[in-house]
Amino acid sequence: MTKKVLSHDPATGITRFFHFDDSRDEFVIQTQQDCEPIVEANKIAYNDAPDRWGDMTRIASIPASIYFDLKKKGIVDDPAAFKRWLSDPDNRFFRTREGAL
Repeated sequence: MTKKVLSHDPATGITRFFHFDDSRDEFVIQTQQDCEPIVEANKIAYNDAPDRWGDMTRIASIPASIYFDLKKKGIVDDPAAFKRWLSDPDNRFFRTREGAL
């Protein structure tokens, strides 16, 4: 198995790898994202968020790789499903403020 870096974007933390399996003559392109900077920024925003909600209030910041996975699953295009996903305690690190949606 051969693994090579195809590209790396330091601004987004996205790295693309090329994997080639000689024995099967197949390749896979893997996309990986370092989400830690986004999660850390979300924690700061969450702790600093004002108590008052208003129009166009940011409630979350989601890494691109996760957003596109949610888009592929149809969650982003279904407001009720997206609201459930954002309200799920397992996804709390993507929230930038507390409160019910």
